[in-house]
Amino acid sequence: MTPQHQIRADYDARTIVVYQAYSPAIADPALRAGRFVAPFSFHRMTWIKPSFMWLMHRSNWARKPGQERVLAVRITREGWEEALSQAVLTTADPAAVAQAAVHVQWDPERSPRGAALNHYSIQVGIGRHLIRTFTDEWIVGLTDLTPLVRKAATLIQTGHASKAQRLLPAERAYPMPRALEGLVSPGR
Repeated sequence: MTPQHQIRADYDARTIVVYQAYSPAIADPALRAGRFVAPFSFHRMTWIKPSFMWLMHRSNWARKPGQERVLAVRITREGWEEALSQAVLTTADPAAVAQAAVHVQWDPERSPRGAALNHYSIQVGIGRHLIRTFTDEWIVGLTDLTPLVRKAATLIQTGHASKAQRLLPAERAYPMPRALEGLVSPGR
């Protein structure tokens, strides 16, 4: 049984993949540059999600206006853990949340058809004071997953969910340092 609050992600010894969805106006220049560039906003919080399925729910499989392009953003694990070390749960005291460089919230994980599951996925909001560090130091690569997303969505819609499942990124429990677990896990 999956623990109620557990970070599941596609990661290797050095990096972790997080997902974001953007309009083509933001995604195309970012993909050409290999990092986020204007018109990406460096002046507001950006949310990253290690759960592919949660982003599919949020972007409606890349069909929601302004979220038509799904990017896999590979960042260093060092950067990921640095972000988490500065995190405040969005359910904390409002004054602490307002001052936090990084926000963390947990939302129900989703099935391929969008149903809420009985465990949660983490979302991490990188505040404007850390965005340049995120974009210039932590990101090691951007990959356009939009064609894969569209193919998987079509398979699911046409009754071939098992074929779609084989296209989805493999995610497993992320080995969280104990000190970080206490910062980002509700009720700890």
